[in-house]
Amino acid sequence: MQLDFFPSRTLTTYLAKQFVVRIVGVLLMLVLVLQMLDLLSESGDILAYPGNGEAQLWTYVTLRMPQLVARFLPYSVLLATILTLATLNQNSEVIAMKAAGLSAHQVLAPLLITAVAVAGISFAFNERVVTRASATLKAWQASDWGPIPAEPGVRSNVYLRDEGNILLAQNVSGRGAGLRMDNVTWYKRDAQMMVVEEVHAQRAVFANPGWRLEQAVRFDVASTSMTKLPALTVAPGLAPGQIALTNIDPDGQDIVTLSHTIGALRAAGRHTSELEGKWWHKLSGPLSAVLMPLLGAIAAFGLARSGQLLVRAVIGMALGFAYFVIDNAALAIGNFGGYPPLIAAWAPFLLFALIGETVLIRTEE
Repeated sequence: MQLDFFPSRTLTTYLAKQFVVRIVGVLLMLVLVLQMLDLLSESGDILAYPGNGEAQLWTYVTLRMPQLVARFLPYSVLLATILTLATLNQNSEVIAMKAAGLSAHQVLAPLLITAVAVAGISFAFNERVVTRASATLKAWQASDWGPIPAEPGVRSNVYLRDEGNILLAQNVSGRGAGLRMDNVTWYKRDAQMMVVEEVHAQRAVFANPGWRLEQAVRFDVASTSMTKLPALTVAPGLAPGQIALTNIDPDGQDIVTLSHTIGALRAAGRHTSELEGKWWHKLSGPLSAVLMPLLGAIAAFGLARSGQLLVRAVIGMALGFAYFVIDNAALAIGNFGGYPPLIAAWAPFLLFALIGETVLIRTEE
């Protein structure tokens, strides 16, 4: 049996079933509690918009919950690992398995293969559900909880420069010549970069060249006077292609779309380190679930009657949370150019894989 990676089919099914039940239970508990707290903090702003009611609150829940599931699934795997292994240890089931000739890695094998399946499901869920929900929620927030933009790929709070002037758009939707901006503000500046004119418009469309502001209101700083304009064309130097590469939200794009975006930014000579780090983290992030059984394995090995089971569980939890802290820190440093994107996304994973394996070998009794 020592030559087999997995224990018997019955034991493998038994361990995997316990692990899955605890993952689902912990995840439901975390998501429901955090969703209620988050809804309490946001419900006032949502209901403050005229016409919003219970339906909009449920819409917010459906958009926010996928983000919470994606964020806390690895934490759920960690806590489920500790609960499962601590229970097995306390009931002397680990001792029975080791007395039957199983190694520590064979005991963990059902949990590891289950974690691999969870990582695959997490990746697919992130790509198909979380990216769309994140993009929609961000656009809804930018609209001050008003009507949700119907067009896909809406970007929010876009900041554009044309020579010394500034164009701000609350929402940008569409592609190519059909690009459209909503809730637009145009700031015209003089040679000293002082704002001399401010124009607000409900909408801006491509005028080839420039952008035509519709239902515009001009405010002249010098005279402090306001003038309504039927239309005004500004920013002749801004092309739709330039705007399409502005204010990219990697959390709202799947891995294929983000790859195309990175390629387009590189072709335009733009800095892509932050987006590349996010691209790699779309792979390393879900795989963090595979690390959790390894980091929490310290709770399985060691005699329960020695009185150190709680200490071992706390150590396993500390290792898991330390991984998440260092992973976020490495990604943040990579965004500032301190690490290459590949190192920022994968170094914490490899480091804690080695730490987990070392702790597992040294603590097995």
